[in-house]
Amino acid sequence: MSAHRIASRYAKSLLDLAIDRNQLDAVLADMMHVQEALKVRDLLLMIKSPIINPGKKKGIFHRVFANKLSKSTQAFFDIMIRKGRESLLPEIVDSFVEQYKEFKNISTIIIKTAVPLDDGTINSIRQKLIAAKIAKENLEVQVEVDPELVGGFTLAFEGKQYDASLATKLKELRKQFAN
Repeated sequence: MSAHRIASRYAKSLLDLAIDRNQLDAVLADMMHVQEALKVRDLLLMIKSPIINPGKKKGIFHRVFANKLSKSTQAFFDIMIRKGRESLLPEIVDSFVEQYKEFKNISTIIIKTAVPLDDGTINSIRQKLIAAKIAKENLEVQVEVDPELVGGFTLAFEGKQYDASLATKLKELRKQFAN
């Protein structure tokens, strides 16, 4: 079975458990906390290492996340470590967040711009996408700054991308003049 499929099943189990216990938002907060912690290279390498024994991993995990995770989440991670699936933790966390958004009917759009956007502009974009029925009412907007765009923006949404960046327009002009 593929790692993606296994991670998806573990994430679904955690989602179902959180729904049953009415702890969905608490578990999401835990997952976001773990997702952020996994950006630390040493922690990620420790979790993925087949050399470090599971008991030691469990101890380190408990020390790193002591009093920061709900009991349900902590118990879930203990089961993962016991079953030898801790190396899939990053994929499980990502899958959980994805399934949570699907369950809550939340769409995510990623806007890349050359300069940071203020909250008013972000809200205006959000309202226009909702009004045009391109996005659902629950719209999460992620803004990324990429100075190489020069100007304009790109939108990434549900597997589609719209590129209105100045860098792309300049590239197209270069191609036209080269021919």
